[in-house]
Amino acid sequence: MSDLIENPLVFTRGQVPLLISMPHAGLQLTPAVQAGLVPQAQGLPDTDWHIPQLYAFANELGASTLAANYSRYVIDLNRPADDQPLYSTATTGLFPDVLFDGAPLFIEGGQPSAFERERYLQEIWTPYHRALSEELARLKAEFGYALLFDAHSICSHVPRLFDGKLPDFNLGTNDGASCDPEVAQRLVQVCAAAPHYSHVLNGRFKGGHITRHYGQPADNVHAVQLEIGQCIYMDEQAPFTYRPELAEKAQGVLKGLLESYLAWGQTRYGG
Repeated sequence: MSDLIENPLVFTRGQVPLLISMPHAGLQLTPAVQAGLVPQAQGLPDTDWHIPQLYAFANELGASTLAANYSRYVIDLNRPADDQPLYSTATTGLFPDVLFDGAPLFIEGGQPSAFERERYLQEIWTPYHRALSEELARLKAEFGYALLFDAHSICSHVPRLFDGKLPDFNLGTNDGASCDPEVAQRLVQVCAAAPHYSHVLNGRFKGGHITRHYGQPADNVHAVQLEIGQCIYMDEQAPFTYRPELAEKAQGVLKGLLESYLAWGQTRYGG
């Protein structure tokens, strides 16, 4: 019997030309994936933990939000449907088969079947990208432009993926191709104004499929990815506890980034 796919995403429509995408926040597993995971993966260690909670203030800004319900261990929504690699360095694919540390994700023979994975593509990946595309089109039709902010987080130490400690705020614009250059300049300035945090532009994380595919500045659709180190808002070890006293400080910078993004749009396009 096939896994039943229900409610692959949560979408909230806002009132300003900004959409916040959260493709790796999901915690749901299909029965086939859950049955095949190795023990160390059962706790979903590579999740972008608590991202919807961290960005809960987005409602106050009037932003639209789109969050995945299913885990990236089922299917990675920030990878292209053809699974072409995005980075020349170590990474994970559309259907991950290893953990971030390189250990196998599934027990031997435990991977979902090709049939199941095709269903995940059609019933989880496709609805998410349909919702994303339709909302960007709506924003552009209403405001004349659209701003996309792809929100991520990761453990600040993952030796297989990067050396040393990851900067706290990692802005990605596909090396300047996914948004107007002034957008990146403004966001870097916001990060620089918070010297107790480190930051980088187009470092290890330049933006995944969502940023690269939907960011079309010549068509007035701008996209930015932000990957933050989880140490600035939560415990990085299981049970991955949210730390409100840390998160509140980080949220101050996040809110500044989104407000600056919106202000740039108003200046650039009017309204």
